[in-house]
Amino acid sequence: MAIPGAVVQRQQLRTELKKARTKSRLTQLQVAERMDWSPSKLIRIEAGQVGISTNDLRALLREYGITDAEQTEYFLGLARASRKMPYREYRGLLAKPYMDLLSYESSASIVRTFEPLLIPGLLQTEEYSRALSRAFTPDMSGDRLERLIEIRQQRQELLDTEGRPEFFFVVDEAALHRWIGGPGVMRGQLNHLREMAARPGITVQVVPFRIGAHAGLQGPFILLEFDGEMDHILYQEKYAGESVFSDAPEATAEYLERFWDLERLAPPDDLPSTIDRALMGLGERVDGTPLEEVSVTT
Repeated sequence: MAIPGAVVQRQQLRTELKKARTKSRLTQLQVAERMDWSPSKLIRIEAGQVGISTNDLRALLREYGITDAEQTEYFLGLARASRKMPYREYRGLLAKPYMDLLSYESSASIVRTFEPLLIPGLLQTEEYSRALSRAFTPDMSGDRLERLIEIRQQRQELLDTEGRPEFFFVVDEAALHRWIGGPGVMRGQLNHLREMAARPGITVQVVPFRIGAHAGLQGPFILLEFDGEMDHILYQEKYAGESVFSDAPEATAEYLERFWDLERLAPPDDLPSTIDRALMGLGERVDGTPLEEVSVTT
């Protein structure tokens, strides 16, 4: 049952520990008293906010009546793996929620992404990513910027990994017309988007301008689904402010329905013509010939 990704392992561990405590019919307060812990320690462990040592875990399992060697080793394996954090070399550069997202992403079976203003990160070209980073943090040093670009490129390696998740992207048409980095950068980005959408296991759809207002305009989100019993994860990235994770079934169900609604608004066969219109907006024909160089004859 090994699942890659330390964050996912911690999520699986918290789920299994909560199930074991419920099965033993013990409350959090009762367990904390028996373990001589503060109640907040158990609450943080069950919330996946902190890890747990193997010694504490063995004692906790005994309180839950779990003594079978194979079961115990399964829990211990989850605990050990949860401490092997990915992207360790980028600590201090990446916010923890973003590091968690990278781990969840690599372990998911399906990833659904909606973006109302920008091309999703997994589909961005290097030049587009660099222009965004400069706009968001204009005072960033050159070395720090290049390290961020390196991380983004490393993240995109997932798209070439065997057994990777299936990806579904829905973006608002506005994302295709905003000139991030200027016309040249956008030309490369739009052509890259066309190429990525043609790959198996990657679906890209665009909600057209003619739809008008829709629920997706409230903000971007990512839904991650996993095989087995692990709960789905909702990730909401704020353009200014901290990002939010939730595995509450009510929240993930609500946003899954929202994503399906957005897919229905985005004609699946319209992407090529939508990209063509955006290229025309850059001042060139679809074949790449600048409009000002095209002679008009009557």
